[in-house]
Amino acid sequence: MESRSARALRQRLESLAAAGLTDLPKPRRSSRPAPAATVQSTDADRTAPSSGREPSDQTAAAAALAIIRNQVESCTRCADLAAARTHTVFGVGPPDARLCFFGEAPGADEDASGEPFVGRAGQLLTKIIEACTLRREDVYIMNVLKCRPPGNRAPLPDEVANCRPYFEAQFESISPEFICCLGTSAAQALLRTTEPIGRLRRRWFTHGSAQVLCTYHPSYLLRNPSAKRDVWDDMKLLMERMGVTL
Repeated sequence: MESRSARALRQRLESLAAAGLTDLPKPRRSSRPAPAATVQSTDADRTAPSSGREPSDQTAAAAALAIIRNQVESCTRCADLAAARTHTVFGVGPPDARLCFFGEAPGADEDASGEPFVGRAGQLLTKIIEACTLRREDVYIMNVLKCRPPGNRAPLPDEVANCRPYFEAQFESISPEFICCLGTSAAQALLRTTEPIGRLRRRWFTHGSAQVLCTYHPSYLLRNPSAKRDVWDDMKLLMERMGVTL
């Protein structure tokens, strides 16, 4: 008999295949019942923006993300980017994150470490997250592209198209309630629009079941510190919708 966790994983993988990842392995069926999960509550757990997902769904999401990560690591769809990369940069965070931050592409620091948003822009993003009374480990952080573009240029349309099945599959697996797009490239890729970020800010959109808000990329704030106030206004709008008290 298929366990609840295995059934959830199977359904998740079927959704990923529909999103364009067609060479996903089939989940194994187990005749043994799934072990009961034990969750210990702490003060941090009670204040974290949890999705409230059941343990079996969390397990399925984590398994699906691991499969997608493996595919990203072997991807050569963008031959030039694949040849030049040190690491692919998949994403970090809990598989049941309520909030996802969606950026543009890895930079030099990210390419070296394999983790998104670890350079100066990433340090600023961490400060923004903490100013929202959240912790970086409570949210999921990812980019449109999984490889660094040369010279940190903006992603090209064909590169976005090549990575779309991956980031769409990530969102499908995590199933966040909220997505915050950081910068023009992320917002345009997710929303399939050509509108500039200035016109997309302070407007609510949807992507699947997630509510989407757009703001400036932290790297833009490093070049234009006066825009920090605008981003903070956006974060207050996001936290209000999430029910987080600042």
